[in-house]
Amino acid sequence: MTEARTVVKVRIGGDEYTLRSDRPADYTQAVAEHVDRTLKEVQHAGSAGVETHKAAILAALAITDELFQARAGEQEVAERLKRLAAELARLLPPAKRASRAGGSVATREDES
Repeated sequence: MTEARTVVKVRIGGDEYTLRSDRPADYTQAVAEHVDRTLKEVQHAGSAGVETHKAAILAALAITDELFQARAGEQEVAERLKRLAAELARLLPPAKRASRAGGSVATREDES
């Protein structure tokens, strides 16, 4: 069963677009606002004569940089958590380490 697609009218760079998405309308609107805001930042940072398509490419690069930075941050957090889990596992008694590594849960009968 496929979800109904939402139709949202957004304004980016002064032009109106009708977008169809499987995401909620408010999410799609927020994404469009972010693109529009980034496009305006690029246009204001550059000279007054920056062509719209060049500004759009620079905005896409800025947004992609944000994405890559977020992914790198997530990867760093995942690696830190992995190291911390390994460190904590070493602090467990040997019998508990073995049961945790296999994913099983030790019961009272297992310990006797």
